[in-house]
Amino acid sequence: MTIRLGKLPATHDRRDLQFANYRTTPKLPSAPIGYGHKNLVRNPWGMLGNDEWGDCAIAGPAHEHMLTSATAGQQVTFPTSNILHAYSNITGFDPNAGPSGNNPTDQGASVRQVLKYRQKHGLTDSAGRVHKIGAYVALEPGNWTELLEALYLFETVGFGFQFPSSAMTQFNAHKPWTVVKGATIEGGHYVPSIGRPASLSNECVTWGITQVFNRAFYAKFCDEAWGILSPEMLTAGKSLEGFNLAQLQADLAVI
Repeated sequence: MTIRLGKLPATHDRRDLQFANYRTTPKLPSAPIGYGHKNLVRNPWGMLGNDEWGDCAIAGPAHEHMLTSATAGQQVTFPTSNILHAYSNITGFDPNAGPSGNNPTDQGASVRQVLKYRQKHGLTDSAGRVHKIGAYVALEPGNWTELLEALYLFETVGFGFQFPSSAMTQFNAHKPWTVVKGATIEGGHYVPSIGRPASLSNECVTWGITQVFNRAFYAKFCDEAWGILSPEMLTAGKSLEGFNLAQLQADLAVI
């Protein structure tokens, strides 16, 4: 199977709002074993262009909106053309500049750039609805506890990681992503975490299907992770108990 990566190296800013700073309790509830709403998504996830182009940092967010919309009772799809249009707007990508694998404008995207674009412009679905995000907070990269807490709070967590060669072999064999000694890094990738099937495992969406990864894999390769407050999730009545949303919104107002 031909598939692409495309996440640019993570950038860190001391002004980033940190997930840990908005806890109003010492420990937030963690996603329990078996947590996840993927079964509510009735439409195919779709490749969204990531089989040909390095648009994972935009395809992954579209999958996030498919999930949060489904939990609010809305089934949405995103045409590949709309995702590639956003990729072009964010990075200058031109699909006419060359074929897949030999296109000088297909250089991937920064997750931080994509977050800002999603907040200001949003992603447009097949019905013409625009899906924007509100606040977003940075998790400590590789912190399993924060991942589970943010997953339960926000229903999905977008994270970027350095993609080892072993992960492609495991993906093609439909096996979980685990740490394999001697694997080399092939580039960066972005996926949304969507559930917790087992104690030391989590599940994400990538290249049109769900993929399990374990705690050690996340700890070793994750280089950025984001908890994203989606209006769609709030429409579903998601509780934000234990999370200081008012303070987060106040902080965002002065940035």
